[in-house]
Amino acid sequence: MKARPAATLALLRDTPGGPEVLMLQRTPSAVFLGGAYVFPGGSLDTADTDPRLVARVRDLPSEHPPIAYWIAAIRECFEEAGILLACDNDGAPIDAQRAARLAEDRTRPFIELLESEDLYIPAGELAYIGHWVTAPNRPRRFDTRFFVAVAPRGQEGRHDAGEMVDTLWITPAAALERGARREIELVYATETTLAELKPFATAAEALQYVRGKKEIEENRAVIALGKDGERVFRRADPQYFEIHWSDPEETGKTTYDIVAGEPKRLDRWVTRLTAPNPGMMTGPGTNTYIVGSENARAVVDPGPDLASHIEKILAFPNIKWVICTHTHMDHSPAAAAIKAATGAQVLGRPAPEGQDATFKPDFVVENGQRIQVGDAALRAIHTPGHASNHLCYLLEETHMLFTGDHVMQGSTVVINPPDGDMRAYLRSLEKLLEEDVAIIAPGHGYLVGAPQKEIRRLIAHRLAREEKVVNALVKIGPASIEELLPLVYDDVPARIHKWAARSLTAHLDKLTAEARVRPSGERYALVQ
Repeated sequence: MKARPAATLALLRDTPGGPEVLMLQRTPSAVFLGGAYVFPGGSLDTADTDPRLVARVRDLPSEHPPIAYWIAAIRECFEEAGILLACDNDGAPIDAQRAARLAEDRTRPFIELLESEDLYIPAGELAYIGHWVTAPNRPRRFDTRFFVAVAPRGQEGRHDAGEMVDTLWITPAAALERGARREIELVYATETTLAELKPFATAAEALQYVRGKKEIEENRAVIALGKDGERVFRRADPQYFEIHWSDPEETGKTTYDIVAGEPKRLDRWVTRLTAPNPGMMTGPGTNTYIVGSENARAVVDPGPDLASHIEKILAFPNIKWVICTHTHMDHSPAAAAIKAATGAQVLGRPAPEGQDATFKPDFVVENGQRIQVGDAALRAIHTPGHASNHLCYLLEETHMLFTGDHVMQGSTVVINPPDGDMRAYLRSLEKLLEEDVAIIAPGHGYLVGAPQKEIRRLIAHRLAREEKVVNALVKIGPASIEELLPLVYDDVPARIHKWAARSLTAHLDKLTAEARVRPSGERYALVQ
């Protein structure tokens, strides 16, 4: 079912207890969200694109959804709540008494009201806060843009006694608390918007925050199947982007579980097979990707030398290549067994000392090299940092990037000197920002969406951690790794501090190479 375009408006007013937001209760008999408390809003009408109506829009922001959404948000707020955001030709808002008089006949076509009263739509009073799309297979489906505005002075509002049966002005915090106690019903998009508005002391501060948002991301809820039955997933869920990628038609038939040994078809070119080696450093297990078609397949990251995993890989016919991102023991050891069984060519870069000594590439892959896999092509990108021989591979047909341990889903990777190098790692992340990547296929976990945003997040995270190292040295002076660790990694459980110590060493090595820190024995000091 195609989602119908819609708009909704969260109106804020100041009170001594903080800003309140206007909420309306939908009639319990409604097919869609019956009984729920929502912001005023509804579907776009064909009349919302009437040139006469469009001509009456004032101060439309330069970056915005189509103009009809702004019109619909204000129109629906008037029709459902009796609150009219309108101004005269000079931009002066109408007074509350006039708005109340006009609200006595809300069924009148909006354009007729504006023309007869010579009123205009102050789009600049609205700020765009969210974009939500209802999950498929629902009785009604909407593609809704959420807006925020300060309520016109003196307009209290009153539900229409048709679609809406109750009017409620309430602080976002109180609404969320009542929702949590099941006193009122709130849907996820409404809860998320209320949570965004909750921290602010005034309506003006909330509006300033919304206007400052740099990007509004579409949150298109998806459905998938798994051990807990059918479930809905949203953008914040780790499964979200993978479900979208593997089920582009939104059938709801794809799976959300990662189960070792069970192949997961990701698209026409790629199937994922997860090894049975879950753990602290491997998450649900190492991801092996089978790339290509019936006539010719490549195995990207064959994984650990586990007989059950190798057996599952060999169930795929016509394996011609085994390609490794790097040679840590959870990624490459199965290569030898697969080569022995299939005669496949092994590709990658030789193992540094202390890594998988069994890995013997038949062909050493260089940066930029293309590997033709039947009708598909993989392009190698040398990304040292986690390992000096680390490569990512871009599937040119779909722009899926196989990242091994360079980018992982759900966590950051350990940078373990001497082969691990933090400076090289950050340079490699910057290098990936130059690539056209649609989706990331990591060595562990689900597919990762919004690749540019994720890579920038990782860079910012590492630089923020580095800043904590510097601040700790300012605070306590020359210190050992053991003394710095609880200060720099105070936000992670102590049980993983032994791995965090390796990344801390990598940060200190980077700062030393940049002449910002000076080592002396087992202690480090800032260079003055």
